[in-house]
Amino acid sequence: MKPTPPLAETLRRLDQLTRDRGLTLADVLNPEDLAAETALPEQHVRLMLKGGRVPEDTVNERTCARLKVVAAAHMARTRTRLSELVADMHLRLGISEYWARQICEGKKVPNIELLHGLVEYFEIEAGEPFFTNSADKALNRALLPVLQRFEPDDDPLDAMLARHGVVQTDLRLHGALNAEQRRLLMGVLYSVLSPEGDTKQ
Repeated sequence: MKPTPPLAETLRRLDQLTRDRGLTLADVLNPEDLAAETALPEQHVRLMLKGGRVPEDTVNERTCARLKVVAAAHMARTRTRLSELVADMHLRLGISEYWARQICEGKKVPNIELLHGLVEYFEIEAGEPFFTNSADKALNRALLPVLQRFEPDDDPLDAMLARHGVVQTDLRLHGALNAEQRRLLMGVLYSVLSPEGDTKQ
């Protein structure tokens, strides 16, 4: 497994690869889409794509901000009101409607157990790091699949894991995986190795 490059390196490689094809980063990267995918402010995405640095924040601040964005996107997608979302979270997550509203409005930080529940509730494939990663890591994760399309990996396992968002997982050198990496890896392997259908010969 190759180590995950930092954002600056990812952007440098993307810039070179797109130039080689007569394109620019603006031709292949949509800041609005990337902002929606990462729950980052669009102006921060645009700044980082230009090599700039965004204001530093704490884990609590970014978690609250991204939960607010995710909740708003969920309501827009499902055409539900905040009161309906809050009531559903109360039923499914076992938290008070007051707490659910505070979380959806970005005013309260969930504990680890609740954050895990929110990841499942909102179907966040990236897991808890989606909310807790720094802005540059969050954007970098969203850009890696784009880089993969332009820069095919010599290692088919690396390529497969990258497509499924499993990064920074060096099985040969580091061995131990965290719970999220194990879950993602098992999902990838199951999807590849499991036969289609249950038809017996």
